[in-house]
Amino acid sequence: MAKARISYVCQSCGTVYTRWAGRCDNCGEWNTISEEAAEVAAPLGSKASKSKSQGRKIEFVSLKGAEEKKPRLRTGIAEFDRVTGGGLVNGSATLIGGDPGIGKSTLLLQVMAALAKQVPCAYISGEEAIDQVRLRADRLGVSDAPVQLASATNLRDITATLEDPNGPKVAVIDSIQTMFIDALETAPGTVGQVRACAQELIRVAKKHDVSILIVGHVTKEGAIAGPRVLEHMVDTVLYFEGERGHQFRILRGVKNRFGATDEIGVFDMTEQGLMEVPNPSELFLADRQDGIAGAVVFAGMEGSRPMLVEIQALVAPSPLATPRRAVVGWDNNRMAMVLAVLEARAGFSLSGNDIYLNVAGGLRIQEPAADLAVATALVSSLTQIPVPSDMVVFGEIGLSGEVRSVAQMDTRLKEAEKLGFASALSPKRRKQNKAKKGKINVTELPDLHGLNTLFAED
Repeated sequence: MAKARISYVCQSCGTVYTRWAGRCDNCGEWNTISEEAAEVAAPLGSKASKSKSQGRKIEFVSLKGAEEKKPRLRTGIAEFDRVTGGGLVNGSATLIGGDPGIGKSTLLLQVMAALAKQVPCAYISGEEAIDQVRLRADRLGVSDAPVQLASATNLRDITATLEDPNGPKVAVIDSIQTMFIDALETAPGTVGQVRACAQELIRVAKKHDVSILIVGHVTKEGAIAGPRVLEHMVDTVLYFEGERGHQFRILRGVKNRFGATDEIGVFDMTEQGLMEVPNPSELFLADRQDGIAGAVVFAGMEGSRPMLVEIQALVAPSPLATPRRAVVGWDNNRMAMVLAVLEARAGFSLSGNDIYLNVAGGLRIQEPAADLAVATALVSSLTQIPVPSDMVVFGEIGLSGEVRSVAQMDTRLKEAEKLGFASALSPKRRKQNKAKKGKINVTELPDLHGLNTLFAED
């Protein structure tokens, strides 16, 4: 017979200890270790395990199935379908995380209202009362959609509903931190509860072909709360990003077993809910002013989508012994590297200045192709010479000062040409990549010494 064992688990990172401690040695958090009761199964080969039925031989099948693949469930919301790889897959489990109040519940309610026209859909909330969800539906104008609504937190009741043959085929669980299994003695939201509830939901999704969308809370660092294994268990992980002061919201895919992992969807937060933005480049550049030193248009790629955004830099003399460095929308360590290369390889003196960098519109850039655009913006602000308003910039910078080639250069240039840009500052093309003819004038920059020439000519 299995016996109970007491363990102590960190509720922040999931590390297990044999005794209680005030501070977790793994993540460094204080007062996050709590007591949990677990059952220890009898070891294999023991008398207790032999008394139970022996394991069965598993059956293998070929890679090519006999049945035709089932079509994806398309919501009709193009930005959401893009990030999920073309729609939801039957039997998939999708985890969606984001800051409080960013619009996760709003987005999923709109998705459910769109899918309810095709298949039975359910929205199960553990955080809000039914009347609260109805108020949101009225505001979004989707109150007439045939979405089944419930407020529940007991996972046994939820799985029994999803296992019903006449039950919903798509379900939203909002959120996983409010669900609990009564077999565990710990409180909802603890590592054990989150892991067990997620595992049970995924089992139901795979066995009964139910697509489940799981909402997950995030920590103050921006990562999804709970054990890291939660992101490994699900099929798709989406992050809903955005600054509260900006109207734009970014749905970013960081894991997708059924599609690309670097796609993003852009939404505009309005009083009527989240409206999709089909051409985000044009919207991000709508408030751009010409003739401003330190402002550069970066031609980037987010998955398969080209996107033009404005990068703004401000370099000012610092009265402090340690100058300030502030970055919004880009990697702080990456900017430190670009600053060091500009000083050591190109001869620009930046160490005694306060430096501020901002990606306009609230977008967060992650690709290294933005290095050259950041360097150009910094030099422009330092020299007070504006970059031509009809120029886009992209390229990766190496530690020796060379400008390295980046992927999909033609796609970036085509997007810039479509929006009326006449020139581009880019790295040298690789020999195997032949340039396609276009109206845009491309200046290839082999290394950062070319910035001296560019701003000297202006």
